[in-house]
Amino acid sequence: MAASTVKSILIIRMTNDSPIFSGLDRSVFDDANPSPYADGLERGVSEELVRRISTDKNEPEWMLAMRLESLRIFLDKPMPSWGPDLSALDLDNIIYYARPGTQETDNWDEVPAEIRSVYDRLGIPEAERRMLAGVGAQYESEMVYHNLKEKWEEKGVIFLDMDNALQEHPDLVKKYFMQCVPALDHKFAALHGAVWSGGTFLYVPAGVHIADPLQAYFRMNAKNMGQFEHTLIVVEEEAVAHYIEGCSAPKYGSQGLHAGLVEIFAKPGSKVRYSSVENWSRDTYNLNTKRAIVERDATMEWIGGNMGSGTTMLYPCSVLVGEGARCDHMAIAFANEGQWQDTGAKVLHMAPHTSSKVVSKSISKGGGCSVYRGMLKIAPHAHDCIANVECDALLLDERSRTDTIPDIQIRNNDVTIAHEATVGKLSEEDIFYLTSRGIPREEAKAMIVNAFIEPVVRLLPLEYAVEMNRLIELEMEGSVG
Repeated sequence: MAASTVKSILIIRMTNDSPIFSGLDRSVFDDANPSPYADGLERGVSEELVRRISTDKNEPEWMLAMRLESLRIFLDKPMPSWGPDLSALDLDNIIYYARPGTQETDNWDEVPAEIRSVYDRLGIPEAERRMLAGVGAQYESEMVYHNLKEKWEEKGVIFLDMDNALQEHPDLVKKYFMQCVPALDHKFAALHGAVWSGGTFLYVPAGVHIADPLQAYFRMNAKNMGQFEHTLIVVEEEAVAHYIEGCSAPKYGSQGLHAGLVEIFAKPGSKVRYSSVENWSRDTYNLNTKRAIVERDATMEWIGGNMGSGTTMLYPCSVLVGEGARCDHMAIAFANEGQWQDTGAKVLHMAPHTSSKVVSKSISKGGGCSVYRGMLKIAPHAHDCIANVECDALLLDERSRTDTIPDIQIRNNDVTIAHEATVGKLSEEDIFYLTSRGIPREEAKAMIVNAFIEPVVRLLPLEYAVEMNRLIELEMEGSVG
């Protein structure tokens, strides 16, 4: 066993305890609250529903027009014919809009007790007190809590839910909304544009360095629910921000749909880190879209963990439009029985002297399927670019599957490109090493898996790294190796 592996395993074992996440178990995510507000709600999407959403939110005419055009595109576009099989997804049985019947507040004590208890179990209020600059909490289609620490408000930082941002900063929202990911992009971007509700608006003025992360947590609760939050982040010149998203939904044995959208604008010289831990239930189709436009000398970092959902299609994208722009994509996907995790990264080098790094880690168990699907594109005028892609897969049994599907398009010869992919199994030698020191076999295997994903997990704040490790342990329970 390599010394670095031993060190990683020991560090994980010593730190895998937290006052926030120490009691985390599957019931925290899979148990649902009663949802009488969803009784009798319209299923499927229609022009009438789109107009009602816009009216409820008192939106300007331009937003309604954008919603209706998105609906038209959605109805015209076919379902994706590549990647995982979506033929079983019944879009006519999804509830696209549900209001839980509570008003947004900046005081946790004013959130209804049954909703507050969900976030208490997830550790969100405690995390806010200990380490966050601001928090948003969305339940079904609407935010129920949103707060930004005063010292960042005084520096001009705007951290609002999208509905309030549209009311308070309409010109700023209009300038950027769905300019990074247009409705024409694909069917589920168009669906999102028609029925989006809630989400986060983060604006960081030039030169402001937010020292602590900001977080939003999105929770679906009702059966057959769909969630379509919109995250819009603008980080101005030489500013720095770290934003974290968490997601979960209970298990019903009946389909749910998540088709959120994330747009990030990294202005010249800025640094943006976007971290997410997506842990939807097996019932959920997670068809999310995330993209960033990265300008001159800016840095965009994507840190992600995907598990839980039955089917995932997620490929965060960085468009490097400014000279000297850089991006890092670091991701983990865990596919267990009945899951298809189709994830990856897209990087478009559209300017000279740009650089990118992609590190993808996947784990397959119990017959699950993990797929890395990536795109790397170098434009004809983008000389002196550097790009590196690493895909590492871990198979925990003979029934599971992993695939690596890279699409590399190089239109300039004056570049340095590297791509490598590896597939491995749990080492019996490593397991023996740990069990010989009194560690139970199941725990030893979970520790080795945690060491495998450690290069990505260590980039998360400590409390969220602990959460990720605990979620991996929950997925590993009952593994036969």
